[in-house]
Amino acid sequence: MRHAETRESHAMLDPMFDPALLRPERVRPLLRREYEELIRLGAFEDERVELLRGVLVEMSPQGEPHSRITAWLAQRLIKALDIDRFDIRSHSPFAASQDSMPEPDVSVALRRTRGGYPRKALLLIEVAHSSLVKDREIKREIYAEAGVPEYWIVDVRHDVVDVLTKPTKDGYQNTRRVPVGGVLRPTKLPGVTIDVDRIPWASAEEKRRGDKPPRSSRRK
Repeated sequence: MRHAETRESHAMLDPMFDPALLRPERVRPLLRREYEELIRLGAFEDERVELLRGVLVEMSPQGEPHSRITAWLAQRLIKALDIDRFDIRSHSPFAASQDSMPEPDVSVALRRTRGGYPRKALLLIEVAHSSLVKDREIKREIYAEAGVPEYWIVDVRHDVVDVLTKPTKDGYQNTRRVPVGGVLRPTKLPGVTIDVDRIPWASAEEKRRGDKPPRSSRRK
């Protein structure tokens, strides 16, 4: 199963042609600084995209459970943390590397005095349904390489949270699955606890619909 997911995740970022056909030329990735300049110029005002490994990836519209869970987690962290010390964001760019600027669903970092997108984080959270493969494969590697000490993947399909810690250049060394009934305790946020069974999980009907937003709200 893992090999199939890996193939699917790689296919998401593959060009529509074989790069080998271009040799000795190569496909030139977009750099983060160039992407940031395009954002500044308003190039993506009507689009939801993120930069992953030098490739612009279109982000799927959010279903209601995804949006609800993301908001609940962000609000829970804001209530638990000193907002003068911590910067809690939702759907905000994270400057992970020279060729990647993903937009995690929730991020927690130490508040900085200077501007710019955060380059370090204490906790990143992705709420995953249709994006589960991308979050488990591609983003996991990006966040680990960026040295993010803890990464949560909230699996809306199965009502569990995968907690990834101890990042290395080869990925996260530790992965722990926390089901309903368990408690989340961020390693870099002492005193914060989140009961998994209090997360507003998707109903059976919402899961049958596949976490799809209403037709009228989807991008054309």
